[in-house]
Amino acid sequence: MPRATSKRKAPSSTSASVTASDVGSTRPASGKKGKKEVDKIGSLFDVYANKTLDMIDPEGIVSLCSHLGVDHTDVRILILAWKMKAEKQGYFSREEWRRGLKDLNADTIAKLKKALPGLEKELISTPKFEDFYAFAFQYCLTEDRQKSVDIETICELLNLVLGPKYCSQVDLLIKYLKVQSEYRALNADQWRHFYRFCKEISFPDLEDYDSDQAWPVIIDNFVEWMKDNKHS
Repeated sequence: MPRATSKRKAPSSTSASVTASDVGSTRPASGKKGKKEVDKIGSLFDVYANKTLDMIDPEGIVSLCSHLGVDHTDVRILILAWKMKAEKQGYFSREEWRRGLKDLNADTIAKLKKALPGLEKELISTPKFEDFYAFAFQYCLTEDRQKSVDIETICELLNLVLGPKYCSQVDLLIKYLKVQSEYRALNADQWRHFYRFCKEISFPDLEDYDSDQAWPVIIDNFVEWMKDNKHS
């Protein structure tokens, strides 16, 4: 997952250091049988949560990733955030956690780890991938009223989200974004058209690209850069 900005740091009072034995020792609260799964999910949340915030914070996510055996920048963690409908980058609320884990039928760390490989397969469906793609940009808006994301983060996100599907296009697009000097940040419309370009335009010949079809200027500039550098 692209790193969260440092401007929205939360209090540092996280829960006690989490170990694998802590995860295995969590017990569901007593109650009706119908609530058992939710209680176990809640108990698992408490293992990683910052007690002051009642949220899983960046430190808790790093601990979670360690127990899942994945890096915190793994795309599956971003997909997990999408499943939870997480609103704040680097943080999972109790309700978001319950939503995501119930959807995955996972109430233990072992079940969640087992569910990870299926997360990417779920995005084979075009509508779901498009929803995830839009979420990925929105998730990087870490400040109030923020409308754009800096180029460095956009490049990381493109590689993470679009790279597996459109490797050649994304490699050149990232190369272009790093050498151009006109844009320091991009908005949601520009982000959306990157996916449209990869999906609709033949590559690398660009034969069906028509600049009159209301493409953002940055896409027109990218196409011109490709032609000037004989990439098409």
